[in-house]
Amino acid sequence: MSSLATPRGRWIRLRMGLMCGLMALAMGLIVSSAGTLMVEDGSMWRELAERQRQRRLHVLPKRGTIMDRSGSPLAVSVEVPSVSLDAVELLHGVPSSQVPVVARRAANEIARALSIDPAMVERRILQKRRFAWLKRQIGAAEAESVRSLGDRKARGSAAIGGLNIEGEGRRYYPRRELAAPLLGFVAPDGEGKEGFELALNTELQGHADSIQGLRDRSGRLLLSEGLTDDQALAGHDVVLTLDQGLQYVAERELSAAIKTFEAAGGSVIVVDPSTGELLAIASYPTFNPNDYSESEPIARRVRGVSDAFEPGSTMKMFTVAAGLASSAITPTQKLYCEKGQMAVDNVVIRDTHPAGWLSISQILAVSSNICAAKIGMTTGSDKLYESLQRFGFGQPTGLPVPGEASGTLRPRGRPWVQVETASAAFGQGISVSNLQLAMAAAALANGGELMEPLLVKRVLTSTGEVVQEAAPRVRRRVVSRQIAAAITEMMTAVTEGEGTGLEGAVSGYQVSGKTATAQKVDPATGRYSLDKYVSSFVGYLPAKQPVVTIAVMLDEPMVEHAGGAVAAPVFRRVAEYVLKARGMTPQGTARADLAEVGKQPDPANAAYDAWRRASGMAPAVQASVPAGPLGAGQRRLPDLTAWPVRAALKQVVELGFEPVVQGSGLLVRQQPPPGSALRPGAVVTLVFEPSS
Repeated sequence: MSSLATPRGRWIRLRMGLMCGLMALAMGLIVSSAGTLMVEDGSMWRELAERQRQRRLHVLPKRGTIMDRSGSPLAVSVEVPSVSLDAVELLHGVPSSQVPVVARRAANEIARALSIDPAMVERRILQKRRFAWLKRQIGAAEAESVRSLGDRKARGSAAIGGLNIEGEGRRYYPRRELAAPLLGFVAPDGEGKEGFELALNTELQGHADSIQGLRDRSGRLLLSEGLTDDQALAGHDVVLTLDQGLQYVAERELSAAIKTFEAAGGSVIVVDPSTGELLAIASYPTFNPNDYSESEPIARRVRGVSDAFEPGSTMKMFTVAAGLASSAITPTQKLYCEKGQMAVDNVVIRDTHPAGWLSISQILAVSSNICAAKIGMTTGSDKLYESLQRFGFGQPTGLPVPGEASGTLRPRGRPWVQVETASAAFGQGISVSNLQLAMAAAALANGGELMEPLLVKRVLTSTGEVVQEAAPRVRRRVVSRQIAAAITEMMTAVTEGEGTGLEGAVSGYQVSGKTATAQKVDPATGRYSLDKYVSSFVGYLPAKQPVVTIAVMLDEPMVEHAGGAVAAPVFRRVAEYVLKARGMTPQGTARADLAEVGKQPDPANAAYDAWRRASGMAPAVQASVPAGPLGAGQRRLPDLTAWPVRAALKQVVELGFEPVVQGSGLLVRQQPPPGSALRPGAVVTLVFEPSS
């Protein structure tokens, strides 16, 4: 009898059957679950696995280049190293009890290599994040120190993991201070700050993207995939209308004038009147955008665009235009200028140069406030206001620069009263920007059309394809060609004969221009200050067919404040450069020999010379004392004995030397002595004493 036939055997068979059934059921469940995982939920688990073994990296594109009109770079992006930390990798394999000790030791070594705060580094290590910046845009020595910390061959178990050196774009300005307020700067996070870097940040910045890459169990990137073409991500390049050489000359002459006359600041705007292209926008003070953290906010302001000021007598040319356009006056008419004093309401208007009957040209030449007020009142407040508005005053020009000032023409909600009309006619009680002044003068220069100011000439992709190209655009016609031509002819009297702008005259060409010396309002008293002025000159040349319009403004000059003496010489020197650059030097005009300048009488010193001759004394202007041959690039220092402060400073600056002033009055001693041969930039000490 078989043992399995017994009751005990049957029980064993039953148990074996039950066990096999359970095992089959378990196997079925396992196979079913595996099928569900592989077939139904497979895509979800595969995506999770990919996320665990891959790392997404944020890619910042290369920022576009800013260039001048000839393609010379003004702002470029270069790749510099930055250090980031993977705290998980740094602490990998470290027991929990040892984490604080390891973190502090690593933080001290990292901080020493990067010259940063060790407590900050320790906090970032203990946060155990996969990515954190430690220091951005480091130098070569710091990068080498960081590499040595992670060198396992040299340091063995003491090597610090998780330190990554990554290339990061940094903005670099190869011309340093040139056009710096206009360009602005870029912060370490890649965002444009101020100027064009802010205004065109979207175009310059490009399109950020991210990529995926395989990583090992420590999180280290092994290889990347799907990297987009960096040319497709890069920001657009921007070509400006600025002329780099002209910008340099404008900034140099503005800086020299401000130092000579001890002004608080200023601006120069240079415009092509036929197209509205801005060829130069100079501001002072300025700064170095490569080291912007060392600059004051006031130095980063585009003064020609953002500063509004009372224009003073430069407004008289537009008042005359309004009078001619409304037939309130005629070009040949004469007006009586009240011998220098006229009451309007409860205000007395005065002229610096009292006069009787004057023609319109003479009114502009001697800058009569009284006759300008008469023209304004005859024109009428509404027509004068509308005319000034048509010239662009009281409204922004639309230039893509942050902080543009719109200026003010009259209080909101009410018309001018009579005294306000009279004051506005000669530039008081209203405010304008130097850019508005330049564009309005350019409208007279080109025959009466107000152009839209152009500063962005082209926008290009990184591969050179044109995205945007600007074309000259007329905003509106402000006066007829006949009126513009008549005013242009009248304004030539300003730089000729007895005009106030003789220092703005350019040899060989007729200049149409206007000087201004406007008192500033004292915020403390609400009245016009007795010692703070805005000096300006705006004009264009040649008068018959103007090729350039230049507006110069100096804020609070202290040594001298007359616009004809302070701003007009800046206009002249900038205009001379423009003409030479265009090959328009008059025939028979030789280039001035700077070594001989000291031998010629200075027009700015003419009044003082006349006084010395009347007193039986020799003129103050002396000949240079010869002291041996001149070396290459050297210039002779003339004898400036008995020169007043302003004239002596002007002479030294024009020769390219750096003046240091001691005292006031007339020059009694100079060091180096007269006749010395000096190189440009040499320091010349000028000692002045009051005259008896």
